[in-house]
Amino acid sequence: MSSPAFALKFENVVYEKKGPIAYVTFNRPKVLNALNGKTISELKSAFEDARDDSAVRGVILTGAGDKAFAAGADIGEMANNTALEAEEATRRGQKVTELIENLGKPVVAAVNGFALGGGCELAMACTIRVAAETAKFGQPEVKIGIMPGYGGTQRLPRLVGRGRALQLILSGEVIAAQEAYRIGLVNEVVPNANLIARAEAILKQIISNAPVGVKFSIEAVNKGLDTSVAEGLLIEASLFALCASTEDKKEGTTAFLEKRAPQFKGR
Repeated sequence: MSSPAFALKFENVVYEKKGPIAYVTFNRPKVLNALNGKTISELKSAFEDARDDSAVRGVILTGAGDKAFAAGADIGEMANNTALEAEEATRRGQKVTELIENLGKPVVAAVNGFALGGGCELAMACTIRVAAETAKFGQPEVKIGIMPGYGGTQRLPRLVGRGRALQLILSGEVIAAQEAYRIGLVNEVVPNANLIARAEAILKQIISNAPVGVKFSIEAVNKGLDTSVAEGLLIEASLFALCASTEDKKEGTTAFLEKRAPQFKGR
């Protein structure tokens, strides 16, 4: 692998940029990449940089080591939290999931192992989820006297339906990658060795398209899911109109008519 063109230095997260793709990697493999406050803070900084860098067209989120994507919260850190501290910690985590979900660029979760609790919730905030064959998913918070706090009660039912979501959340059951695929929690299951390559291939396919069209498509889906179909159609129409006014639309339609590949500029 070539050396990264860019890397921001963090303690618990590795952040690299290679060409148009940014790579964000949970890097606490000795504790199964458990999510402590510092990790969440570094995750926020990494995704803010990816959002603000126009050269970055997509992000891959994954975990270091071969056992875990992120195996939930750091229990030792949260064990003595007061109610106020717990709410503040939850809101910080939720803000990161909202940042990922509404980045305006596609984020692929390359789930390489355990994605439990907050790890599963961060994966669900991503645009697309690709799982290695050995990946495992779950929201086991009820087993230690709490509940999902990084958006699990909201995103899981939207992905897999209310009944399946409640069964997973209330039982705390951990499911294998193939079951996660069957219920619609993940988009694809691939051999472990192919995980990052497949995530890159998906992003490259998206990156070949117009950046503004991609950004507004993500926005229309996210906003539309939280409203009625009628209101969602209004959101779609207004974003469609914005796309129609871009240089990329002119270039895309011209290139199509001239039977050549478009050269999108993101404006």
